[in-house]
Amino acid sequence: MSESKTYPPSHAFASRANVSGMEAYREMYARARHDPGRFWGDLAHSELSWFTQPLKTLEWDPPFAKWFSGGRINACYNCVDRHLTDGRKAKPAILWEGEPAGDQRSITYEELHHLVTRFANALRHLGLRVNDRVIIYMPMIPELAVAMLACARLGIIHSVVFGGFSAEALRARIQDLDARLVITADGGWRRGKEVRLKAAVDEALEGLAHVRNVVVYRRTGSAIDMKNGRDIWWHDAEAAAASTPATTDPCEPAKLDAEHPLYVLYTSGTTGKPKGILHTTAGYLLQTSMSMKWVFDLKEDDIFWCTADIGWVTGHSYIVYGPLCAGATVVMYEGAPDYPAYDRFWSIVEKYRVTIFYTSPTAIRALIRQGNKWPEAHNLSTLRLLGSVGEPINPAAWEWYYKVIGKERCPVVDTWWQTETGAIMIAPIPGAVPQKPGSATLPLPGIFPDVVDARGEPVEDNKEGYLIIHWPWPSMARTIWKDPERFKEQYWSRVPGAYFTGDAARRDSDGYYWILGRVDDVMNVSGHRLSTMEVESALVHHPAVAEAAVVAKPHEITGQAVCAFVTLKKGDYNTEQLREELRQWVAHEIGAFARPEEIRFTEALPKTRSGKIMRRLLREIVTTHSVTGDITTLEDMSVVSALAAQHEED
Repeated sequence: MSESKTYPPSHAFASRANVSGMEAYREMYARARHDPGRFWGDLAHSELSWFTQPLKTLEWDPPFAKWFSGGRINACYNCVDRHLTDGRKAKPAILWEGEPAGDQRSITYEELHHLVTRFANALRHLGLRVNDRVIIYMPMIPELAVAMLACARLGIIHSVVFGGFSAEALRARIQDLDARLVITADGGWRRGKEVRLKAAVDEALEGLAHVRNVVVYRRTGSAIDMKNGRDIWWHDAEAAAASTPATTDPCEPAKLDAEHPLYVLYTSGTTGKPKGILHTTAGYLLQTSMSMKWVFDLKEDDIFWCTADIGWVTGHSYIVYGPLCAGATVVMYEGAPDYPAYDRFWSIVEKYRVTIFYTSPTAIRALIRQGNKWPEAHNLSTLRLLGSVGEPINPAAWEWYYKVIGKERCPVVDTWWQTETGAIMIAPIPGAVPQKPGSATLPLPGIFPDVVDARGEPVEDNKEGYLIIHWPWPSMARTIWKDPERFKEQYWSRVPGAYFTGDAARRDSDGYYWILGRVDDVMNVSGHRLSTMEVESALVHHPAVAEAAVVAKPHEITGQAVCAFVTLKKGDYNTEQLREELRQWVAHEIGAFARPEEIRFTEALPKTRSGKIMRRLLREIVTTHSVTGDITTLEDMSVVSALAAQHEED
């Protein structure tokens, strides 16, 4: 497929940018490559607030890193306390919108400090101490961020579990972390229905004696069971602490080692138990806050909205820690993007005068399917920058985002990173780096990627290979919780001395990176390596197609063949005629070897609760006719059931 049109940086935008032009980017990147230790060390000194300055920037014993050794720091202090004296005391930190009409709150940095210290005292009163572990299982309400920051203030290791997870998935995470406390709510709201969180916690905790307490925030007001001696209401826990002399002091932040564990976030694999990715404090804070400034060109008056759930790493890094460390105002939304109507996102943008909007390609494609009338009904003129996260964005969706939402005046920053990287790694710096729709463009300063073959040797330009990172970076995961050997084997053994991302990619003649999806999503058709992303992009470029997911199916002649699952935009279609038209369309766009052998039209695709298409499940359906892998992140099992039934009929 030919490469997309290149969009130069906007001159008007470049005048606002933190990195003003390609020359400035190249100079900064070269400086970081020449001496990464000094580069990151200087930033840590100038950008973070320390109780004790670090003695050494990096200790590297592959694959284990220690950043900013000897330094003493606190994440909560950097995200909250320091803004009380830097002119942001009365600035809104969180603008919250609940799903039910009329639910909204504005919380200043001063008010956030009060909420956090009050709840931190409640945790102390319950006996929680440094290095204890806490599970947080809450809806998207400000108290979720408060709970995270209160844990960070005391040096308690938190693990946020997405509120859509089942009791079984929650139980597995509680057990693996050996948590002492679970923080939850009676429930939350999603598409007008209550998600009953406390009931799931009760089911998950059956027979688990190591959990001593459950703190419950009253959100929906529904009747719930409270177990005597174990369960306590959030407000009662705070009141009990306030009446006890030992926990009525201002709750000063703990002075923690730079490498003190901040949180564990579990990611699901194709099989087996989820992996607990461990992130520590100083390096993670530094890189998330710097990427806020580099990638999003953060200004003091910006209103920043990342639409992710805090249960995923995107929410950790770009709703809580990154923006708050940088002193931003963040929008936080509880509900679904299409409830009560398809314009909920755009009504929030208009209402809160959002300037930076960061969402997923899946959400973008779903919004495209509903038509342009929804965004066009709202004033989106405050937007000045758009972002994409979660998976590669196909060029057709990029163009729609740029033209319909951004009105061709907002740069689109397509960001590549992972739970394991902690922060954005490859993305265009607006005002400096020209954009190519579908490309994550260039690595950020201090990040040194490469594309290699199976032997670990660099491949030529425009050749597909494996994406790796050559040198440690501050926000990198330190290990897998309780399983350092798995961490070493999975991420650092494939190419010795380098981090193996598990993503396929190519680098073009301009040095731009094109992420092609997971390695498992690369097909081999008659000896041709073909990425599922490439075929999906071709399909979605067709005017009738809303979404597409492509997997490989076994073929006795070609080895593998292309099988495409396609959802259509609203309209009347002759499906047999359209099926053949789409096969020829892909052949024209990519080549005859990429022509799908099979195209299945479907009403919906299986997605995680964060909106990612679960291609692995589609692969299982076409190869084994069943689904046996981990489905704890699946949003709607009925979608898989319908696809499996359709497969059997065919």
